[in-house]
Amino acid sequence: MTRPSPTLSPTTRRREVGPAWWPIVVDLVAVLAFVVIGRRSHAEGLDLPGLLGTLWPFVVGSVVGWASVTGVRWPLSAVRSGAVVWVSTAVIGVLLRVVSGQGVQVSFVVVTVVVLGVFVVGWRAVAALVRR
Repeated sequence: MTRPSPTLSPTTRRREVGPAWWPIVVDLVAVLAFVVIGRRSHAEGLDLPGLLGTLWPFVVGSVVGWASVTGVRWPLSAVRSGAVVWVSTAVIGVLLRVVSGQGVQVSFVVVTVVVLGVFVVGWRAVAALVRR
């Protein structure tokens, strides 16, 4: 005997558009853009080892954010999900840079928080406006 699936009210219905994984791809592109722009602005090369060395702490932070959001069953494309992913990406990314011996100055932390906020939350805000 199977139970009927519960009907979701309009306030609890997921508002994902497209495959559930697409926000992860957009976030990864945003984090990669942040790393590329940062490395270029500091005249660092775009060689694969250099990119990966700069990228990995922020990807780990993003993964923690995505796991947190999916754990509470929020749609990954929601603005509030973006806020969680943003903070996780920035905080964990900076902490992992410190632990791994990569350079971290106060100005870097400020730029990291602002740029990742614009990139990770920004695309979600624009998508939410377009959906309305």
